[in-house]
Amino acid sequence: MTTISPNARSLAALGHDARLSIFRLLVKAGDDGLRVSDIGEHLGLAPSTLAHHLSTLVDAGLVLQDKQGREVFNRVDFPAVNRLVGFLTSECCAGVTTCSSEDAA
Repeated sequence: MTTISPNARSLAALGHDARLSIFRLLVKAGDDGLRVSDIGEHLGLAPSTLAHHLSTLVDAGLVLQDKQGREVFNRVDFPAVNRLVGFLTSECCAGVTTCSSEDAA
């Protein structure tokens, strides 16, 4: 069985055009989030397709879902996204030591 890190899972979830569009729309919506039907309207996705992609984003820890009555609201988990960005940039400009071609021979 293959183990995948949370960071790799999050990045893989964003590696699909539909999920990336959903995620970006939810970022625009902010902390209030959007109902599933609102996301479908904005992006023109069929309900079953949308449900599949939202499930992947939730499983990846990027989107939170809150049920309010009969409606399900989706919003970005901004602290989780900030951790992912921190992971990606944690060693920014730290420098990389490379071996010269003479050292490798």
